[in-house]
Amino acid sequence: MVEYHASSLDRVFHALADPTRREMLRHLAQGERKVGDLAAPFTMSLAAASKHLKVLEGAGLVRRRVQGRLHFCQLEPGPLADAQAWLSVYERFWNTRLDALQALLEAEEAGTPASSSRKQTRKGTRK
Repeated sequence: MVEYHASSLDRVFHALADPTRREMLRHLAQGERKVGDLAAPFTMSLAAASKHLKVLEGAGLVRRRVQGRLHFCQLEPGPLADAQAWLSVYERFWNTRLDALQALLEAEEAGTPASSSRKQTRKGTRK
């Protein structure tokens, strides 16, 4: 299993827990944006947007550059890749479970003896 620093993943998942920050990341996935542009869809102040961006920056998901009075933000995908790698362990787990469920359902539909013998009512008699 791949090991990660818990604090790094904690910061990433904390940042992703907020729908406003997830939406900001979605916009940043299309390219660099000014803080004002990121704040506009939410009708929030620049100060409120900046607080969200600081959480994203703290998680390493966003890089900010200042040009005069303008602040530009850019997506840093590395931490998202780390989170995806961590989640992939559970993806394999669920895929294995779902494959087993599918096999069971297909066997039941085919009427195989092993699966049909399991069909019983609550009183213990077969259907």
